[in-house]
Amino acid sequence: MTVGLFVPCYIDQLYPKVGRDTLEVLEKAGCKVVFLQDPLCCGQPMANSGYESKTRDFEKPFLKVLPEVDYLVTPSASCSYHLSHHLLKPFVAAEELAKVKELTEFLHDIIGPDKIHASFPYRVGLHLSCHGLRGLNLGTPSELKVPYYSKIEKVLAAVDGLDLVVPSKADECCGFGGSFAVFESAVSVKMGCDKMKTMSGAEVSYVAATDMSCLMHLEGVFRAEESTMKVMHIAEILNAGA
Repeated sequence: MTVGLFVPCYIDQLYPKVGRDTLEVLEKAGCKVVFLQDPLCCGQPMANSGYESKTRDFEKPFLKVLPEVDYLVTPSASCSYHLSHHLLKPFVAAEELAKVKELTEFLHDIIGPDKIHASFPYRVGLHLSCHGLRGLNLGTPSELKVPYYSKIEKVLAAVDGLDLVVPSKADECCGFGGSFAVFESAVSVKMGCDKMKTMSGAEVSYVAATDMSCLMHLEGVFRAEESTMKVMHIAEILNAGA
């Protein structure tokens, strides 16, 4: 299976280890990985701020690689959602859009959790990001009041020694929201502090998510409040100790 790997701009620039871990997780799962070097951004920051016209031609590198791979995988639920539901939607058919997968979605739906070999003997609190939960249907949002499922939890269940905690309000927004954190910083920080209190009450050592953007925001809150909790992208956990 040939997989195109798209490492989003902010991960490439600020958290490159997440990109490397994603690559290694895919390779360990038996995938032939083609690294996308041309795209700088999926266009989400501009589009969310009302400047979608500024993303013209951003789709071209993705359109070039899609016919050449079985799937296009990215370690970001929000970028995956934007690619499949906005940037690429006017240009490709539904079956091509279905190739775009967030990492845990790909591992759950295509590879299978039994192919994951990792060890992470720590107590980890799971933050369920908005785009992953409500955009990509990686799990059941609490407000729907329907039978619960979580693709993310099923994938992480394959990690040896992991003590995974899904605290109450795990699917409440962390407060980042892209440009929201800039224009409504006071509200954003308060939401981050609420999330920190929830995770702290669960007595976890790490907070994990599918989106490094959420974790970047929480990392700033943790540091400002001198919390001992650390953030870790799910790709880092899936590539640990194996």
